[in-house]
Amino acid sequence: MTEMAHGTVIVHTGDAVIPRWWSTIDRVTLGCIFALFAIGILLGFAASPPLAERNGHDPFHYVIRQAAFGGLALSGMVLISMLSPISVRRWGVIGFFVAVAAVALLPIFGTDYGMGATRWYSLGFASLQPSEFLKPVFVVFTAWMMAASQEVAGPPGKTVSLFVTAVILAFLALQPDFGQAVLIIFAWSVIYFVAGAPMILLVGVVGAVGAAGMFAYSASEHFRRRIDGFLSEEVGANTQLAYATDAIREGGLFGTGLGEGSVKWTLPDAHTDFIIAVAAEEYGFVLVAIIIALFLTIAIRSFFRLMKERDPFARLAGAGLVSLLALQAFINMGVAVRLLPAKGMTLPFVSYGGSSLIATGIAVGMLLVFTRTRPQGDIADHLLSRGR
Repeated sequence: MTEMAHGTVIVHTGDAVIPRWWSTIDRVTLGCIFALFAIGILLGFAASPPLAERNGHDPFHYVIRQAAFGGLALSGMVLISMLSPISVRRWGVIGFFVAVAAVALLPIFGTDYGMGATRWYSLGFASLQPSEFLKPVFVVFTAWMMAASQEVAGPPGKTVSLFVTAVILAFLALQPDFGQAVLIIFAWSVIYFVAGAPMILLVGVVGAVGAAGMFAYSASEHFRRRIDGFLSEEVGANTQLAYATDAIREGGLFGTGLGEGSVKWTLPDAHTDFIIAVAAEEYGFVLVAIIIALFLTIAIRSFFRLMKERDPFARLAGAGLVSLLALQAFINMGVAVRLLPAKGMTLPFVSYGGSSLIATGIAVGMLLVFTRTRPQGDIADHLLSRGR
């Protein structure tokens, strides 16, 4: 048996899989994820009974479903986190092509459930939103392309990834799903930035996004209505934003108490998009601060661990995945406090939603792979191997 040191961790290459995984995984990040899911279940007991009552189900119907989906998500996360970066890359690329095909076929086989956007496949017992699963595998594919472009005589990975991103954005615009499109653009930009993109190109991307937003504003009544509502000085008394704002204000520092909140009876998306309003009303700013601290801990620890990573693919993919997670959390909470325009987006691991929970579990499982402590070797050896 040999031993290789990295930081303060000794990796025994002959150890069994689980002990080796436990000694190299970021246990703090892992604990934060389980804490977020536990908070989501707690808030589900408060937020979902009104919806269950309206739909004729048992009071805790959606809590039970969330626990089941969460169990699958967390189990998948742990199993994926035991893989190697090479295995994640292989399966991620395969999953990317499957997810793109699923998104492309939505206009033919998908359904909108009366919401005006064809984003789901109906499975009878549940629904599947392929764009949720596209995000993590898109990051893996993009990181692979950009890392390969840095190799001697490597492919034009940056150009290929830009073309693929444009195609995906076109598919998402057809649904329409501008929120997921924003996440895709952001993830690509972060990966390109970490890969060493020239600032002029990133400025061009920002300009292109602005132009696309102006086009969407003029072409989509749904998009225009949300932007106008956000820019308006007055918030309609019977809008979701008004209900969420009142709930956050009512909760104060310590909240009204478990089960004492009223926003869950008026907000149709209290268990999903506006779950943070339920948290603020019943548990106050204290719980909201805890949720924010958990996400910040995950993001900061992941970035610091990725800074030590010398494998370009692992570094790029990890940066893209943690950026996705952090931005989605920021958008969800930003909408609730009217910092951002209304956009249907879940709070990772906290909101109800099968596709979102499982896809986030896959994404974080991959992130845990890239942030595991691994022997890095000497930097000179690494540079020499790339020049061969």
